[in-house]
Amino acid sequence: MTTTTKVTAFDKNQQKVFDDIIINKYNAVDIIAERLGGEIVAVSNEWFAKAENLIKPNKPIRDATRFVYQGAWYDGWETRRHNSNEYDYVIFKIGVSSASIIGCEIDTAFFDGNHAPYISVEALYNTNEGKDAVIEENNPGWEEVIGKMECGPSQKQFFLRDNGLTLNKYTHVKLKMYPDGGIARFRLYGKVILPELNSDNVNTVTDLCNVCNGAVAIKCSDEHFGTMKNLILPGRGCDMSDGWETKRSRIPNHVDWSIIKLGRKTSYIDHIVVDTAHFRGNFPQSIKVYGALQYNGNDDTNWIELVPQSKTGPDKEHLYQIKKNLAINYIKLVIIPDGGVKRIRVFGY
Repeated sequence: MTTTTKVTAFDKNQQKVFDDIIINKYNAVDIIAERLGGEIVAVSNEWFAKAENLIKPNKPIRDATRFVYQGAWYDGWETRRHNSNEYDYVIFKIGVSSASIIGCEIDTAFFDGNHAPYISVEALYNTNEGKDAVIEENNPGWEEVIGKMECGPSQKQFFLRDNGLTLNKYTHVKLKMYPDGGIARFRLYGKVILPELNSDNVNTVTDLCNVCNGAVAIKCSDEHFGTMKNLILPGRGCDMSDGWETKRSRIPNHVDWSIIKLGRKTSYIDHIVVDTAHFRGNFPQSIKVYGALQYNGNDDTNWIELVPQSKTGPDKEHLYQIKKNLAINYIKLVIIPDGGVKRIRVFGY
C-alpha cells in the first residue's frame, strides 16, 4: 500500500524544506517538465482548460475579465462538471529515459470552488519504445505511486511518499483527479535512471551536466531572478527566464556560485561550455569552473580548478578545452561578480 504525506506550501520556509528533501536527499528533478521533453499522450477531458498547461514552466496567472467559448479562462487543466466516471485523468510520457518517483507538487492556484477535491498518481514502465506506442488507461501495469490525497483550493501542496523512492522505474505517469475540476500545475519528482553502459558507449563523450543525463543542481549562493535548475536544462532556451541569474552585488570582491552533481562520475573531461545566451547586458564579467570527486555540503571540499578565471561576453557559448583524466562527480560554476548564465555543459566519459 502506498502511504503519502501532504505538505501545504503557505510560505517559502515550507518550500525550502521540500526542496531540501527532493534535491539533497534524493537528487530528484521534475521528470515530466515540458522543458525536459515531458508530453501528454492521453487525457479524459479538458473542456474548460487544456491539460498541456499542467507542465508549463511559468507560474500560473489569472485574468478574471477573460472569457472564452467554454467559459471563464483558466491557466491550468479543467474538466467538465458532473463527471459520470470515478475520476478524470491525464497520461504523461516523462522527459527522461526512465525514473523512480519520490513525490509530486499539485498547484491549484486560482481554482477556488472548481478545484480538484482529490488526486492520486500512478506510473507505468513501457517496454515498447516505439514513438507511436499506445498507452492504455486501463493497462494492468499501472502502479500507484502517490496515494489518493485531498487537495485544497488555490494553493500549492506537496505529496511525499513515506517509504521513499519507488523501487521500480517508470516511463509514463497518470494523474487522476477525483471526480473532476481544475489543477493549475503538476510537478512530478523522481530520480533519473540512466541506461546501462556497454562497450559501445562507455567511452562516448557525453554531456554529463544535462538533467536528462542525470545531473542535479544542488546548491547555489543566490537565484534571485532565475533558478540554478535552469543551468542543466536541454537546449539553449527561449529568453532570460530559463537561465540562472543572481541579483546585482554591491560588495567588493563578491562572487556567486552554483554546485551541480554530474549524471555520472567522469574519468575524463574533454571540454566545458558556459553559455550566456540571451544575457546581453547582465552576463558575468568572468567565470571559473571547479571540479570535485566528493561534496558534503561544507567549505572543506577539495575543489580542483578546471577553468581558470576567464572573461565572458554577452549571448554566446564559451568553449574551454580540458582534455584531462580527472575523476569528477561535482562541478562548481563561479560567476564574477554576479549576473546570468543560461547553461553549463561538461563533456566527458
